[in-house]
Amino acid sequence: MDPECSKLLPALCAVLADPRQLVADDTCLEKLLDWFKTVMETESSLHLLQDHPCLMELLSHVLKTQDVSPRVLSFVLRLVGIFAAQEDCFQYLQQGELLLGLFGETGALSWTAWNMPSVRSGWIQGLCSLAHHPSALHFLADSGAVDTIFALQGDPSLFVASAASQLLVHILALAMQGGASGSPISEAAAWPICAQKIVNHVEESLHSKATPQVTQALNVLTTTFGRCHSPWTGVLWGRLSPPVACLFERDPIPAVHSLMDLLLSVARSHVLNFAACGLWEMLAQTLSRLSPTQAGPLALGTLKLQHCPQELRTQAFGVLLQPLACILKATTQAPGPPGLLDGTAGSSLTVDALLSSKSACVGLLCQTLAHLEELQMLPQCPCPWPQVPLLGATVTILRLCDGSVDPSSSMGGRLCGTLGGCVRVQRAALDFLGTLSQGTSPLELVLEVFAVLLKTLESPESSPTVLKKAFQATLRWLQNSHKTPNCSDLSPDALLFLGELFPILQKRLCSPCWEVRDSALEFLTHLIRHWGGQADFREALHSSEVPTLARQLLQDPESYVRASAVGTAGQLSSRGLQATSASPENPLAQQGLLMDLMHILSTDSEGFPRRAVLRVFTEWLRDGHADVIRDTEWFVATVLQAVSRDLDWEVRMQGLELAQVFLIQAMGQPSLHCPYTVGLPEATSPRPHPEFLQTLCRLPLFEFAFCALLDCDRPVAQKACDLLLFLRDKTTHCSGPQEAGDSPNSASVEAVLQRWREGEQGQPLGDLEPEAMLAILRSLDLEGLQGKLAKSSDHVEKSPQSLLQDMLATVGILEENEADCY
Repeated sequence: MDPECSKLLPALCAVLADPRQLVADDTCLEKLLDWFKTVMETESSLHLLQDHPCLMELLSHVLKTQDVSPRVLSFVLRLVGIFAAQEDCFQYLQQGELLLGLFGETGALSWTAWNMPSVRSGWIQGLCSLAHHPSALHFLADSGAVDTIFALQGDPSLFVASAASQLLVHILALAMQGGASGSPISEAAAWPICAQKIVNHVEESLHSKATPQVTQALNVLTTTFGRCHSPWTGVLWGRLSPPVACLFERDPIPAVHSLMDLLLSVARSHVLNFAACGLWEMLAQTLSRLSPTQAGPLALGTLKLQHCPQELRTQAFGVLLQPLACILKATTQAPGPPGLLDGTAGSSLTVDALLSSKSACVGLLCQTLAHLEELQMLPQCPCPWPQVPLLGATVTILRLCDGSVDPSSSMGGRLCGTLGGCVRVQRAALDFLGTLSQGTSPLELVLEVFAVLLKTLESPESSPTVLKKAFQATLRWLQNSHKTPNCSDLSPDALLFLGELFPILQKRLCSPCWEVRDSALEFLTHLIRHWGGQADFREALHSSEVPTLARQLLQDPESYVRASAVGTAGQLSSRGLQATSASPENPLAQQGLLMDLMHILSTDSEGFPRRAVLRVFTEWLRDGHADVIRDTEWFVATVLQAVSRDLDWEVRMQGLELAQVFLIQAMGQPSLHCPYTVGLPEATSPRPHPEFLQTLCRLPLFEFAFCALLDCDRPVAQKACDLLLFLRDKTTHCSGPQEAGDSPNSASVEAVLQRWREGEQGQPLGDLEPEAMLAILRSLDLEGLQGKLAKSSDHVEKSPQSLLQDMLATVGILEENEADCY
């Protein structure tokens, strides 16, 4: 332990033991525990107690007087557990009956503070810390602590109850550690006493008629099989699987969710012989016994298993498909597609679930669609995948929601009434529809998909969230529908679809709802990014008013929309698709998009549009946009002047990114203004041209980065430091255009550095010659600054000494100037 901390520890222990003192908050006590854990990773806890008698005095005082606050009592219980985790210290503490007094039946349980959940939680955490060696097992068996843990499983505090179950698993695993590497003990009677006690309790709970007790037992078993993968778990399952199986014979089945979690946890075990223990049969029976809503999660979990019999996989997949099969059957005169509806009793249960109530129908469909969407993305996805019937069912669900289905049965009519305008189901169906775009579908079904997407996007009843999902699904189908290998061009059917889509997109760009305008702009940006270079797409876009409307949204009253409009306008301009006509009402538009974006960067009151402008400008500079290479020096200077005054740290951060792109490009190009060098490989010269150094001094780039070194936002300062390190490395061997005997004015350089050291980074540097700039770069300890910036801003206050000082300062033990206040 640090000597300074050792000096402060007696005073702190006295404060903790004094009930009249207002002890620091829980956060400080948590940090104090973390510190003790760190100390005991390298030191003996026994020596720590012997070298610091104040610690034993604190523990003994708490045991004798019992008048400390619940907060301190919980802290002491956990602290003792940390000390007792080392067996020699455990035995030392046990000699004075300290452990029995705190953790035994007559210990903390009899105290008034036991009524506080924090004390019960501290008691559990303390036991969990000390239960790491054989001596602890004997103590747990003899002290009655295990019986208390059983009682705490039903604690009114969910945190305490959960921690108690976790502790039982920890003790069981510790007790069985001896047989972890050898063969399993065939007779449970030969298990250690603690293990026998826990297993007997779990077995009794499984036979209980009270659902909470059954749930507690199932949770303990689920955690055990999830954490423990030794041979003894096979013996455990062999003993407890019969009472688990008996739970399925009850009506209703108790603790269904916990029961499913247990079966899946056992099925993931690597040491059980599933065929011999009858697990697959139990899973099959469970799937057939549960309601469709209950069986769905179990079916998905079964299909995720690595080693699962094909027959069981088929059954589980059938459970997931049943709701969609019923949808198809209810909306068509023909029988359901083969393989989806087999006429078993399960289908009648599904029909009942779909028709019982609106909430049940919506919940079942949303769950089914989400499970199938997740399943399709997994390596365990069933093969063959029923792409056509699933796609047909999903389209049908969307039509039931928009009211365009003509039902062929009474069930279909009821489904129309239930699902009409249901936003939850529409969102889930559109998510799954987008996932299904990855499969291969017949053309007529793809056209149906496009039709239902158009109807959803056009419908005035579609909510903003539904429209956003519809735009996302549309983009995925455009990307994947009938795509030629190694070719990203849109198919003829997709182009026809776009012809119908652009008028709808125009309407959505004019929506009174800002979320809709924002979603439409994001969708348009993705379209341009993917197909802006395709002639047919360009023609379809130019024939619409979409570019003009997107440009007008640069002045939208909502900042999120303006930010999206900036991104869209940037993409349009990069692809040469921007609107050509300027509105007479907007004089700024006549100056071109570049000036529009400069105006937003300088004047917009919200940060989102300004950040978007910087992203567009950085992309333009990187890609050699025509408006940028026309006068790159003016462009960079104007942007950095605006950014240097911006109060948004992300804008300043992006400004430094733009400056770095400029440096990388300019240093590798023979001429800063030559448009013919855009896109050519960078030169490999190790040093920049002297003209570039002169240009750099004229630009505010160096001053901007230099001042940003002391930015109040650490990420900005780190970025500026990295930028200047890059610049210094590239100019290490440079010499300016001066004569060899000339040197920069050392007084002016020192004045600049002195202002910087004193934090006057807002002062302009003034006109600098290249040699002065290089001298400043060489004088700065950028590596040292980089190391400091890599540390968190509170690294000093996080020190143990600072923590102890602050805790003592709260009760006036230290003078004010001795505390680290933060």
